[in-house]
Amino acid sequence: MLGGVAVAMLGMAYAAVPLYDLFCRVTGYGGTVQQASGPSERISDRKIVVRLDANVASGMPWDFKPAERSVELQLGENALVSYRAHNPTGKPVTGTATFNVTPEAAGRYFNKIECFCFTEQALAAGESVEMPVSFFVDPELENDIDTKNIKEITLSYTFFKVEDGGAVAAAKEELRGNSGS
Repeated sequence: MLGGVAVAMLGMAYAAVPLYDLFCRVTGYGGTVQQASGPSERISDRKIVVRLDANVASGMPWDFKPAERSVELQLGENALVSYRAHNPTGKPVTGTATFNVTPEAAGRYFNKIECFCFTEQALAAGESVEMPVSFFVDPELENDIDTKNIKEITLSYTFFKVEDGGAVAAAKEELRGNSGS
């Protein structure tokens, strides 16, 4: 019986990370944003400011920044912003981005349609690229008692260097540990 309990606990330990990730995606907990298949069907008259933030983890040699610092849009309005990445090194570097929004309560209403963060990005030596993000903020944000007074959201990305297949998971775990989500 004790062996069964030990095996069950081990199984729960391995299942905890994917289950927590699923929980965050469904609820928006920890600033986890939603992925949408297309633009919002409703646009509100209310405007919101989305600030854009860019970071690189230690060991990632890229220069990474938003093309603009913020964008003002109506709730439900589709926005297209871009980030700029530059690999100043003399060799190719592959990276992967993690993201979140603050305040965390806004995560369930922030919907990405297209994003460079959905796949790994490879830059050749000296290469620079524009990386677009298409998103909207669900108009339901103004009907939620916890979010109706939010006037500003920050969309933040952190790029991690991909060394091998295990680096993506390690980078996401490192960010999850640093953000407290």
